[in-house]
Amino acid sequence: MLLSSMVALYLRNRFETSHAADLAILYFAGGLLSWPFALMAGRYLATGHRIETRFAAFFVALTVCTILMTAFLFAMDYRVFYTRWHANFGSLTWIFQFLVTGASAVYQFGVLGTRLFLPLGLIGLIATSFLLAKRMR
Repeated sequence: MLLSSMVALYLRNRFETSHAADLAILYFAGGLLSWPFALMAGRYLATGHRIETRFAAFFVALTVCTILMTAFLFAMDYRVFYTRWHANFGSLTWIFQFLVTGASAVYQFGVLGTRLFLPLGLIGLIATSFLLAKRMR
């Protein structure tokens, strides 16, 4: 995911952003931390099925887990940035602010961040799903 996001960032604006290193860390961590969850979910969905179904199970599990984990990490980074303007921890206002900030960040990532998974991410996703489906019996 790191490679995919950096290639996409380069193709879109030639790294003309001050946040290229932060984005690299975000996409690397999102892919790395989502791997165990995607593997467990894919194996659960694929057990006892034909190779086509196993491929689809791993494809969906890898896609969903990677996007969700990366969006979660983005939301937590977003939350850290806005924390200085939020109410005290544990108050009802803080809970509302935490939920709205998190939802806003996930929405923003969904609209802007998922594009960085494409050109190479899709190729990697198809190849990885095929290898996992083939390896599992």
